[in-house]
Amino acid sequence: MKYVPTIGIECHVQLCTKTKLFSEVDNDARGKEPNSCVSPVDYALPGMLPRLNGAAIRYAILAGRAMNCEINAFSRFDRKHYFYPDSPKGYQITQFYQPIIGPGFVELPSGTKIRINHAHLEGDAGKLTHFDSYSLVDLNRVDTPLIEIVSEPDIHSAHDAHDYCKELWRLMCYAGVTYGDLYNGNMRFDVNVSLAPEGSSELGTRAEVKNLNSFRSVERAVEYEISRQSKILDDGSKVIQETLGWNDATGKTTGQRSKEEAKDYRYMPEPDLPPINLSAEFIAEESAKLPMMPNDYREKFGGVIKDDILEILLDYPALMTTLQQLEQSLSGHASARPVVTGEPRSSSVVTSGRSQKALVLVANLFASVLLAEEKSAEYLNDLPTAAQLSDLAEMNEKKELSSTATKEVFLKMFDPGMRGKDARTIAKELGVVQENDLGALEAIVDAVLAKPETQKAQEDFRNGEEKVIGFLVGQVMKESHGKANPSAVQEILRKKLS
Repeated sequence: MKYVPTIGIECHVQLCTKTKLFSEVDNDARGKEPNSCVSPVDYALPGMLPRLNGAAIRYAILAGRAMNCEINAFSRFDRKHYFYPDSPKGYQITQFYQPIIGPGFVELPSGTKIRINHAHLEGDAGKLTHFDSYSLVDLNRVDTPLIEIVSEPDIHSAHDAHDYCKELWRLMCYAGVTYGDLYNGNMRFDVNVSLAPEGSSELGTRAEVKNLNSFRSVERAVEYEISRQSKILDDGSKVIQETLGWNDATGKTTGQRSKEEAKDYRYMPEPDLPPINLSAEFIAEESAKLPMMPNDYREKFGGVIKDDILEILLDYPALMTTLQQLEQSLSGHASARPVVTGEPRSSSVVTSGRSQKALVLVANLFASVLLAEEKSAEYLNDLPTAAQLSDLAEMNEKKELSSTATKEVFLKMFDPGMRGKDARTIAKELGVVQENDLGALEAIVDAVLAKPETQKAQEDFRNGEEKVIGFLVGQVMKESHGKANPSAVQEILRKKLS
């Protein structure tokens, strides 16, 4: 029997506020000792009351707008009761009944739209590290501000599940609301998968795979669950609603516990925090701070930069910002400056021929040269300026630099000893500027053609042996110490030997 998979995804996004959601403790515990970023509020000591972090509200608005969502003027917090050793309060402060972010959608690169049901603010739990006979608790993560994004069950393939999670990650990173470090759990995905017979009007029983932290793991887990549930249904058995864990090494899911229903959590209004009332002016003011999003860049650079190159670069907001600065510089829209939060978003299409050539060159250098470097992650923190890249593109277009020399000069821009120097200065120091003066080139060609060792090659060319032109070009390049423009040299040779 054929089955239709239906997939819904809940994504937990850690917000990169300076302090936690309900206390004035450092919110960035990366690389820090366990239990070193904790306050009495996080320990849930008697009498300790939560204090809401206003920055988390602002970030929630940006996150919502990035997903084309409505922002609710009124929202409130609730208590979700459950006990785990990494949650000292015995409950989680979350938003169940009235979340801050309402319905919206995420558009995938394919054009498919995945609807967002809502997203709510909440404080994260701590972290348990399990050993053979004991477990250790780290409370650094307690009450890290999260938004939990809940999709509608609009996904029907492992591929779209992968693309949705990746696009969501991009949106949150571009909006600047999270560090986006998947390895450290800044974004985690809970994937609900169910199967129903083809043509059925009802969804099947779902199983939830928890805490996936890579796009590939999401895709593999969905593929496995579709296969597992299909076999169960084919055998005439029923899929059990349960929470599953994912083992990346074995490529299999394993049961953890039966799935709780909402009533098991005994939700109640949070008595220690007042409701959130946002004015329309405040929501509009914060929404206007949203910078350019991936689809804005697709609209701007699509048709100029190849789709496959553009999709690679969209994983790196810093590279897209630099391309935007370069385009602004070349088109004269404005002096090159970062696309920062607070600037109006621009999606004007690139039309200048020179701008297009320069953007294509730089995009290809980013994708095929920079990202291939071992230290590419480090280089992303200090990219060349739009002026440097514009000069490099101009020298390449004027044939002052060969393609190899262009790559060499580009990489030298990241060298601490060369950083900040313009492309021409670097090229001269490297001795890779090509000679384009036709008079000077013609003199070198004449000198080469006068040499006895080139006479046979000249005769062979006149007799129709095209391949010997390469030998003659090589001789001219040798005579010019590699500085002659090979294309110009070949053109001069053909004229003189015709």
